[in-house]
Amino acid sequence: MKRLQNKIALITGAAQGIGLATAKLFAKNGAKVLLTDINEEEVLTQSEKMKLDYPDQILAIKHDVTSADDWKTAVNYIDSEFGGINILVNNAGIMAVGTIEDETFEQWKHVHNIDLDSVFLGCKYTIPIMKKEKKGSIINVSSISGIIAGHNLAAYNSAKAGVRHLSKSVAVHCAREKNDIRCNSIHPVFIDTNLLEGLYKKLGKEKAIEKLSRQIPMGKIGEPNDVAFAILYLASDESKFVTGTEIRIDGGISAL
Repeated sequence: MKRLQNKIALITGAAQGIGLATAKLFAKNGAKVLLTDINEEEVLTQSEKMKLDYPDQILAIKHDVTSADDWKTAVNYIDSEFGGINILVNNAGIMAVGTIEDETFEQWKHVHNIDLDSVFLGCKYTIPIMKKEKKGSIINVSSISGIIAGHNLAAYNSAKAGVRHLSKSVAVHCAREKNDIRCNSIHPVFIDTNLLEGLYKKLGKEKAIEKLSRQIPMGKIGEPNDVAFAILYLASDESKFVTGTEIRIDGGISAL
């Protein structure tokens, strides 16, 4: 039995990294998936590749997650094409390096707009569609940086911590509404994705990975599928009694 049989999912930031790995895993487990990304060319390319294996399960659309209109378009599209939505994965995000003194207000707002405001919009516009299904799961990809602060990640720490607490608010709201929609957050540490590209270019990939790995008790950074499998669990009915909590995928760093 496939774990997401008869499920319909929308995944943001699905052109690469964690979003793409999650989309592939969802399709393999029986879900119909709408991949969205602001990078239209790449998300369409990746979706066409996936259609070779899952021809009736994959759709893709350009999606600016900071735009309320784009969110309305995306949720209406998945509703009309697939007939509803059971799973939302708010994965799109960016990273910015800067201390409270170095960070500009413009960059602060930009990070919060993409990393936090998009999650608000996604939950707000998806829940009414989910309610028709009388069951749903929202998985918001935060970061271990939403739990552990870094001296030079002022905006990123703040935005990702906001995702963590917003997820709890959404979970409690849905529980009170008795609509059987769950909401949880995922908190990865360093994962080998495009978010680390800046550091890879600065230090070289091998040296950058060595530097990051020294900070983690398990002595290595993660892979996209390490996160995707946790998202799969939260998306499936196996986690039907799990809401308002977080899963840390951090190689033990938050245990220090």
